[in-house]
Amino acid sequence: MIEKLVIASGNPGKIREIAEMLAPLGLEVVPQSELGVPEADEPHNTFIENALAKARQASRLTGLPALADDSGICVDALDGAPGVRSAHFAGVPRSDERNNRYLLTRLAGQHNRRAHYYCVMVLSRNGQDPRPLIGEGEWYGEILDRPRGTGGFGYDPLFFDPRLGMSGGELDPVRKNQVSHRAKALAAVVARLRQT
Repeated sequence: MIEKLVIASGNPGKIREIAEMLAPLGLEVVPQSELGVPEADEPHNTFIENALAKARQASRLTGLPALADDSGICVDALDGAPGVRSAHFAGVPRSDERNNRYLLTRLAGQHNRRAHYYCVMVLSRNGQDPRPLIGEGEWYGEILDRPRGTGGFGYDPLFFDPRLGMSGGELDPVRKNQVSHRAKALAAVVARLRQT
């Protein structure tokens, strides 16, 4: 039984959301930075490979089970970009504000604003786990012309969910943690964890 889990991320928003969603399980959750684990390289072109690399590194360096996600926004009019490059879409240094401005620039004049968030979550029970637990989730919506709301992080203020009538930046954290791509991916991992 897993009692302590490393979150293999340096993103404060992701760490906060994942910790909140895992709270009902009673697990002790520790960000990798508190254990001296550096951020892993993400050289791969797929979300699954990047998430696996991050989880394995954190688990290997700490000797603890590690949970990692790789996620991003995929915009139809940009052939799925920024995708795995979502965090660095506008270049370095990475900045949510710069990424959002760049996305709006790239979509100027586009009528097709459909997009979806995608997340892959990987739980590696040890650094060499041959059967890591994997979950994925999607959250469909469209890109607004201008930001709405100050909540969330990343592209949330630009991402509009027509079913809810709100942007990700307007959703309260509890609601977001019920409908988001990350929530769905984590729920799939937790379901598999309970089975094992």
